[in-house]
Amino acid sequence: MSDQATAPKENFIFSRGMKFPDDPAILRGRLRKMLRQNNYEAKESEAALRVVREGDRVIELGAGVGYMSTLVASKRKVASVHSFEANPALIPYIRRVHRANGLDNAEVTHAILGAEAGQVDFHVRDDILSSSMTRFEGEEPPQTHQIDVLDADAVFDDLKPNVLICDIEGAEVDLIPALNLSNLRAAIIELHPQWIGPEGVNKVFSAFMSAGLAYYHRGSQNKVVSFRRDW
Repeated sequence: MSDQATAPKENFIFSRGMKFPDDPAILRGRLRKMLRQNNYEAKESEAALRVVREGDRVIELGAGVGYMSTLVASKRKVASVHSFEANPALIPYIRRVHRANGLDNAEVTHAILGAEAGQVDFHVRDDILSSSMTRFEGEEPPQTHQIDVLDADAVFDDLKPNVLICDIEGAEVDLIPALNLSNLRAAIIELHPQWIGPEGVNKVFSAFMSAGLAYYHRGSQNKVVSFRRDW
């Protein structure tokens, strides 16, 4: 009997018609519930479905469980979506999600982007979606990993994205102004004003405005903001 015939059947959680392997080490409690109720990344999803177009070349910073990359790759048939994720625990799972949904236009890289190549500490917590480069005051020491930082300009030159999706837990205040945004048609950013403050929010907005992109109200809700070159 072949290995394929004896392999156990994989169980999935379905969200917006997409399949997510039911891995209890990754999908826990509130995350599982939100996936089942189609509420996970709801604001970001609505923004992406308004902003992203068929044939776009998308770059995603902060891939999470692979939700947004799977959404745009399957619902908008983008030419490509290249995701960058720092959490080492999520990389195999994201690839499982892409395979489960039959995607050949989505891939993930275990790294983050920065102004120059190097390495940075990344803190992994039990709640995987709260993992970040920031240490929280008074917390128990989290698992800390050294993550590769890739030169952002070189990555943008290589991939030539025209749409940016970004959710990087407050690091947007430093990264967005360092990126070359001039060739983007659109961007969707989840801001974290509780961490970056009003000056940080203004810094992010200023970077997009300087690159010729304007705030797009139809793709924005609360902390999720969209920018387009024309609308």
